[in-house]
Amino acid sequence: MLRRLGAVQLDTISVLARSHELVPYARLGAVGRPAVEAAYWTPGHSFEYWSHAACILPIEDWPLFAFRRRARRARGYRWHELEDSAAALSAVRERLAAEGPLTATELGGAKRGGPWWDWSQTKIAVEWLLDVGEVVCRERRGWKRVYELAERAVPGDLFHDDLDDEVCVRELVTRAGRALGVGTVADLADQHRLSVASVARALPGTDLVPVAVEGWREPAWADPTALREPARGRHRTTLLSPFDSLIWDRRRTERIFGMVHRLEAYTPKEKRVHGYFAMPVLAGGRLIARVDPARERGGVLVARRVGFEGTPAAASRSAPAVAAALREAAGWVGAERIRVERVVPATAAPPLVEALGEAADPVPGGIGS
Repeated sequence: MLRRLGAVQLDTISVLARSHELVPYARLGAVGRPAVEAAYWTPGHSFEYWSHAACILPIEDWPLFAFRRRARRARGYRWHELEDSAAALSAVRERLAAEGPLTATELGGAKRGGPWWDWSQTKIAVEWLLDVGEVVCRERRGWKRVYELAERAVPGDLFHDDLDDEVCVRELVTRAGRALGVGTVADLADQHRLSVASVARALPGTDLVPVAVEGWREPAWADPTALREPARGRHRTTLLSPFDSLIWDRRRTERIFGMVHRLEAYTPKEKRVHGYFAMPVLAGGRLIARVDPARERGGVLVARRVGFEGTPAAASRSAPAVAAALREAAGWVGAERIRVERVVPATAAPPLVEALGEAADPVPGGIGS
């Protein structure tokens, strides 16, 4: 799955589960979370680096991010500047060489003692070495990055930075096209946060095919394999993480699915419309609703808000699919009951509760609208 998608985003927010666990769940079903973590961090399989954001990437893509490592090195710093860079960098290198993979805490502490962004000199040093490719993260332990010298962690045939920038970008654009199937230049650029200009220059050297997509204003490029393969004709019914690559690009999501979706986790509570971590519901190849979930002790999955797309009649027709997505998610996280607190439009509440059946947990006073 990781190789098919090309990148899986990591994020600190955990509601039902962390986003990188929700991504395989959406595609593969209720795979056990320990199995997911073990698969991601199998030695020699993957590494973490800056792609669309902080992402898990296939290890064979290590050489392709040489252009970004060089750019970081040329700039000299990213967020923090080292006060005594030579000493701090040497100390980190020596500890990793002598002791093997370590977290920032094990290296000497990640924070100075203030807010989370008040990094210690050790944390600044090891993150800088990660940025420029001397150190690599191949595992997270308790959500902490585990750092290792790149020369040990990256297989020898991949441990090189001799690809020039144009080759790196061209290969990443090709991979973006395979992951997306079809996309505009901006879509392809967003996949790994490349510049639109660099993608436009790289496209003629890829095997992507120029196409026109009905309803799209801009020209597009398609993966030739995707054009040859017949449509599968079957789809998952599932909840999607807001950080899922299927809906990473909000403009693309609106263009393809007709849903205007924004993550509201960092929006003040009183200004939220859809909820803290509203998860779009995919069914039949369409986005039919949004669910803002939570978990409570006692084995209860709470749908704080279920907002349907389309007309009230369409919402009622979509209710069984949303119920199916909620039941599967509840089973995956070990919840036996599902409580729906608010449904928009309210007319979709009765068919939703009916479709949930025995799993539905009654709400005192009824479902709000």
